[in-house]
Parts: sequence; structure tokens; C-alpha cells
Amino acid sequence: VTDPQSKYYYPKLMDKYLANETIMGLQDYRHLYLGYMFQEDYNPYRHSEFGNKIEPLYYKDKHTRAELDTIIKYAELSLDDNPFDLRQLNFLIYALRSRGKVNTANIWQYRMNHILEAILSTGTGLDPANAWYVINPEHEYNIINFMSGVADSQKFVQPYYDYVKIKPKSDKSPEGYYFNIKNLLEEYYRKYPED
Repeated sequence: VTDPQSKYYYPKLMDKYLANETIMGLQDYRHLYLGYMFQEDYNPYRHSEFGNKIEPLYYKDKHTRAELDTIIKYAELSLDDNPFDLRQLNFLIYALRSRGKVNTANIWQYRMNHILEAILSTGTGLDPANAWYVINPEHEYNIINFMSGVADSQKFVQPYYDYVKIKPKSDKSPEGYYFNIKNLLEEYYRKYPED
């Protein structure tokens, strides 16, 4: 992702992503998602000021057209700041659908589905050796929520795993999932050694 001669060079991948290129495959999305860690503005613990401004609005049962437009505006601003904020992606898709902008919502849904697929393709999540790689700790909970699971608790497992225990849906459900945060931590401490 840092080699300008590579087909996975990050600026090229991001341009394709923003141009709604449907020819991007799983490897493209994996390099796009995981490669974000090596970009200058990457910070796994950054929270968007835009999303925080209207947080109470997100959780209302019903929204007016003006409120939906506000959600769209701030979700887009948040995604301009952090393109892999899955929470904001979800709010944007909801608001676009609710406003009848189905085609635009479908484009964003396509992007989100492929980002999730890229994460899930990194392992099974069932043990440390097959842990899912994430670039943001919030994505651990996003993955579990998108799988219709409910997180029960979280613990750090040495040397660099998060284990999120879930409330079981059935006897066959796993008790929890492992997430590999080694690269996330290395990049964070490299950029922010004072922390």
C-alpha cells in the first residue's frame, strides 16, 4: 500500500473506492481496510467531532426529513474524516434509505458489506491463531452487532488480542470472538509514543 508501483497503492485504492468501482475484489478491500493503518492520518482511537455533535439524534425512534438530512450531512462529514467509521456508515445508510435515496444507500451498503467481508476474511475469530484483524477497537463491536450478536464483556489477552464474550443465541453459538490488535497497537504507539 505504500509502493506507488503496486496495484494496491493506497491512494489508487481509495480513489477506486470513492469512485464506486464495483470491480474491486476482496484483496482490494483487504488492502484498503488494513492499509489505512499506514496512512499519515490514521489513529485507531480517533472519534469524529461531527458524529458526537448529533449523537442524541441518532437514537430517536422516528426522524423528520430535516433530521434525516442532518444525519446524512454529519455522517458524510464523519466519513470524510474517518472513512472506516462503520457506525457512521450504518447511520448514513439508514438515513439515505429513509429519505428515499435508495440508489445512494445501496452504494454505501455495498461498500460497508465489502469492508465487513474484508475483516471477516482475516480469520474465523474463534481462537487467537485465527483472530480477526481490526484497525479500530470499535470495529470489534460493529462486527458482533452486524452478526446479530450482543457483546457481554471484553478482556485483553496477552500478547495482543481482544476477546469479546457474547451472549449466546443457541447452544451452537461460540462463547466469544478474538480480535488481533497487534498492528493497531504498534502503529498507535509509533505515532503517539507519549501515550
